[in-house]
Order: sequence, then C-alpha cells, then structure tokens
Amino acid sequence: MRFLITGGAGFIGSALIRFILKQTHHTVLNVDKLTYAGNLESLQEVEQYPNYQFKQIDICNKDQISESVRTFKPDIIMHLAAESHVDRSIDGPAEFIQTNIVGTYTLLEVARKYWLELENDVKDKFRFHHISTDEVYGDLGSTTDFFTESTSYAPSSPYSASKASSDHLVRAWHRTYGLPVIITNCSNNYGPYHFPEKLIPLIILNALEAKPLPVYGNGQQVRDWLFVEDHARALYKVVTEGCVGEAYNIGGNNEKKNIEVIETICKILDGLKPQANGQSYKELITFVKDRPGHDLRYAIDATKIKKELGWSPIETFETGIQKTIEWYLNNLDWCHRVQDGSYQRERLGVNNNV
Repeated sequence: MRFLITGGAGFIGSALIRFILKQTHHTVLNVDKLTYAGNLESLQEVEQYPNYQFKQIDICNKDQISESVRTFKPDIIMHLAAESHVDRSIDGPAEFIQTNIVGTYTLLEVARKYWLELENDVKDKFRFHHISTDEVYGDLGSTTDFFTESTSYAPSSPYSASKASSDHLVRAWHRTYGLPVIITNCSNNYGPYHFPEKLIPLIILNALEAKPLPVYGNGQQVRDWLFVEDHARALYKVVTEGCVGEAYNIGGNNEKKNIEVIETICKILDGLKPQANGQSYKELITFVKDRPGHDLRYAIDATKIKKELGWSPIETFETGIQKTIEWYLNNLDWCHRVQDGSYQRERLGVNNNV
C-alpha cells in the first residue's frame, strides 16, 4: 500500500516511518513542514530506501497538499503533523490554532475530494487516520478513573483544545461526508529522537550538563508513559486492522508521578555516567512554579485496542527508560544539532500575561 504520513519528521512520525519501512514493503511519502521539532536526521537510517520519499510542505498549504495527494495516490493518510508542546501553546496559541485546526481542516478537505474521485474498489480500502492525544480528555484529578474512548472531552490548555477541535472535525467529516476515518488518542510518548523540550530528554540532558532539573509544582502530576516504538506498532495495527469510524486509546500501562520519572532517570544516570563530584544527580532536582492550568493526572484504559486488535505494549517503563537514556548518551551530537541555537531548554509557558 501507499502511505502518506504528515509530520513524519517529528518524534512519533519518524518512529512510525522507520517501523513501516523496516517491517513492511509499503511505500511512504513523508510530508513535513520541518519546524523546530521536525528533523530529517531521525530518518537517516531509512532515507535511502527506494520506497521512501519526502516533501517539505505545510499542511495548511492546500495547493501543495492537493498536488502531493493527487500525484502520490495514497491508500492511507496518517495525520500526525501538529504543534504539540503545552508550554509553547501557553506563550503562543496562534500557531497551534493554525496548524492543528486549520491544517487538519485543509487536509480533510483534500482527502475528501481525492477519496470521492477514487474507483470503488480502491475507495473502499482508503483510510484517513488522525493521531491525537489523551490530553483532549482533560484532568482525572485525584480519582482512580481511566480515560476510555467514550470519555467526554474537557481540554485544559490551548494545545489540548486545538487537538480536541481537530478530533471533532475528523468525526464530523466522517458523519457528514462519509470519509472513512479512524482516530487514536495516545498517552505520553518517550524514547529515542525526542526533542529536548519534553520532560524526559530535558531531564537527561540537563543532568549531563549539571544544570537544574526542573520539577513543576510538587511533582505529583501523574502520566501514563508509552514507549514510542510501541506506539508506532499500535498505529500501524489500527490503520490496517481497525474499524472505520472508531476511536482507539493507546496507553503504556505505566502510570508514574513526574517526580518518580525524574528520580528514576537520576538513578540510572548515576550508574551509567556518574558525576565527577561523586554526588547523585538527584541533588540537581529543583522545584519550580507550576504550569498554568496543569492537569494532575492522565491515565489510559487501553482495553479496546488489546481486545479488538490484539495490541499491547512490549516495553515496561523500566526497560523503555533504560533504552532511552542509553540512546541519548550515545547520541549527544544529535541533541546538540537539533537545538541549533533556537532553543536552549529554557522554561516556556510562564509569561502568559505578556
């Protein structure tokens, strides 16, 4: 089959492309704007594959997207292109509205026009897979509940609100126009090639430079952690075996408090790369003012995808975080290159009144 993947130079998108090209014989067109978080180095090991091609395109550019769809003739569109950092969305929500909402609308319209013109046998096989987040569900607070596919949406940040909006658009295009869509909502991803603004790579790299390890608030926020390569497997399974019109929650079954995550990273680094001064990296932990509107707890119930499609994560948090830390230790040059002077791991999202 022919897969058009938006946002394929990003963290999750590149993991998905690496999986498809290494594990299948399908053809992939990667469409990516190459913002600060998109990096083609994440695809170096597959960029020479004859069944891979790349085009630098903004999904809001209808003419360029239309041309790419018309010439590539995808059987499947997997839509991952998005602005995704909560702190950045607090400082500058406009880009999130543009890319996540307007971009998704543009892509849906291009896909609908293309789908309507397909021959019936091909038309029946076409899928539009929208990849989203568990943050659209809002805050579970101190409850012991879990997000299911029927949980009501209650987004808290500009980022999650923009993703919730894009989810609603995708559902509307299915119900109103019959476009064959599937939606997935995932928990927090981590793993190799993660841009250093996110918690786990930020902590690893700050620790290695003996910089403060920032903990928002009291560090008691709970997240479910999903290894990115497990997520890539799940996305492929959903788009090839899932039911049209359905949503699937993808979780790692690894609920951890933020402070636990940070302390685990410190402990592993103490063993792999001890500080010259003999102190534990835990001594660098610094509690800072909490993020505005910070949700306390997210937790995914992934029963549906396990029961209906037979998917479950392979990595535990312990095995996944060990692999992740080792990858960063072996790829520090990549980390320095992707930051390229535009972002030095400074705190974002606190000047929201400016």
